[in-house]
Amino acid sequence: MTRSISLIPSGFPFLDKKWGGIYRGGSYLVIGPRKSGRTLLALQFASECAKSSEVCLYFTNMRPKDLMIQAASLNFDIQSYMNHNLLVVVRIASPSEIYDVPNPDDYLAEYLHDIVAVVNQYKPNRIVFDELTPYIGFRNIDYLNDVFLKTLEEVEDKNINSFFIIGEPATQKAQLIVDTLRHSVTGSILLKKKAEQLAGQFYGGTVIISPNVGHTEGQFTADYIIEPYKGISVEPTIMKTFTRNDSESEERLPELSKIFKPITKIKHENIDDMQMNFSNIYSIEDFHLIINNQIALFKSTGQEFHLVSLKLDSSAILKGLITLNQLKNSVGKSVQKKDKICIVENTILVLIAKTNAHLLNEIIKKIRINLPSRDEVYVKAVTEFIKIYTLEISNSFNNSAELIELILSEEATNAHLTLSELT
Repeated sequence: MTRSISLIPSGFPFLDKKWGGIYRGGSYLVIGPRKSGRTLLALQFASECAKSSEVCLYFTNMRPKDLMIQAASLNFDIQSYMNHNLLVVVRIASPSEIYDVPNPDDYLAEYLHDIVAVVNQYKPNRIVFDELTPYIGFRNIDYLNDVFLKTLEEVEDKNINSFFIIGEPATQKAQLIVDTLRHSVTGSILLKKKAEQLAGQFYGGTVIISPNVGHTEGQFTADYIIEPYKGISVEPTIMKTFTRNDSESEERLPELSKIFKPITKIKHENIDDMQMNFSNIYSIEDFHLIINNQIALFKSTGQEFHLVSLKLDSSAILKGLITLNQLKNSVGKSVQKKDKICIVENTILVLIAKTNAHLLNEIIKKIRINLPSRDEVYVKAVTEFIKIYTLEISNSFNNSAELIELILSEEATNAHLTLSELT
């Protein structure tokens, strides 16, 4: 029985505009160096699928926290879609035993075979594999071609779209591997990173979309930038296009990683906040007792202390930028064990003894450094939603209730400065 071939949105506006979308059941290759935006593009593909109420199976070798941060930069709440079974994240480990096995190619082939097994389990509409590079370092290129084609055919027979992300080739052998894969897929997307900055702090480069089967509109080239909350965005005023009939020779792809590191068994992993235990976190009841002791010590010896409030705007959680647990981890790693921490709703209170303005500034800088990511785009976005207020002990306070009531009051909230204003 012959299925009708239809075009559907990919999640990459430039491709959708030039080709009208991707073929339902088609397979596509994304090639690019590190920090070219290839994972953002992979997440754009996944987001389009999930937001269309279709199931996306996302293979990744990234740490869960890093994947969550990348998705948050696109306003893509992956945890929410996972909760609704529209996104299934499958984490894969590198094949570290590749050099210890008698037949490395057979060992790698098992990983490609596993893709089909997981697809049969979850029955997705779209799969994204970010990234495939460690699993295609076959010694026998013909064997790789056979295994990859078989995998594609089994996926395509189920009318499932597939996107495979690979690094740029760095050797002739790696280039040969990339060329082999490119000839097997429906089309390819090449990201070429520019050395200089574009649009201030956001990097970009050149994107080339090339058809292999169908997409008779031809090959297109454009400059792109990486925009916060949008991902890869094309600058139409600089756009340059080619067709497959042009006399110009097709630009050769840059080359893949010199060493292909393999993978161990595929496992399903739920994305969640990383749990970290700190011995200096106290309940509100114990926190009151500790503050009362500090007030008594201040009145008898003059030893000063500060109470610091870090309030997390709920908008940051809704946008998927940071959770209260992640902020707690950042604070816990930034203060000393002798400092005391208490969490009240969306506010983290820290009692810092024997301190001064300089030490407080150092702690605030450390909190910024210990945020879930040091990426400047992320840090700039998230620090706008963290408000800090510092209260110094004085003789006007008689007990802990007065301090805590004041620092949690609306008056104190209005006096808060954001973390971005303080660093």
